[in-house]
Amino acid sequence: QVQLVESGGGLVQAGGSLRLSCAASGRTFSSYAMGWFRQAPGKEREFVAAISWSGDNTYYADSVKGRFTISRDNAKNTVYLQMNSLKPEDTAVYYCAASGRLGDISVSATYNYWGQGTQVTVSS
Repeated sequence: QVQLVESGGGLVQAGGSLRLSCAASGRTFSSYAMGWFRQAPGKEREFVAAISWSGDNTYYADSVKGRFTISRDNAKNTVYLQMNSLKPEDTAVYYCAASGRLGDISVSATYNYWGQGTQVTVSS
């Protein structure tokens, strides 16, 4: 079992930055690929970014590429999402997820465990 707790959300003006953190419980964190997804009101949950278990490989949605950076610290059981140049359309609840399965890590069904989410609101 892996429990995930997100933090770092909040209200920011357009063009600003936020850093989300996701703290994981369990001793097997380093064996999981990790991802960030988001869900805006009235919309489907969508992929934002993912990182392999080693941190060597990262993946991004086109909408955030060049603005967001995913990273992980396996010694701290934590994954991060640095979000720069934020736009109002980035407003959503952001979820951290862990995947111990083989599969496309840009797809939510690949993930076994999910956090409760943290709200990010970007004002124009």
